[in-house]
Amino acid sequence: MNPTLKGVSYVSVWVMLWGTAASLADFVLLDRGVYDAGTSGQAITFAAYGIAAVVLAVRLAGRFLKSEP
Repeated sequence: MNPTLKGVSYVSVWVMLWGTAASLADFVLLDRGVYDAGTSGQAITFAAYGIAAVVLAVRLAGRFLKSEP
């Protein structure tokens, strides 16, 4: 696979994982009344999941983006 396409696909998958996981957590927290929509709690939830996704993506990048012989 083209290295550029491989990199774009890798980042795209991580964006989808981040968005899905953060949205599910946000749904639960909103449903339980932990915070209201549009508050800083919601921003912190998405930012925290974003940071976690970046850390995991960087740590796992070597496995998925290594050059094929």
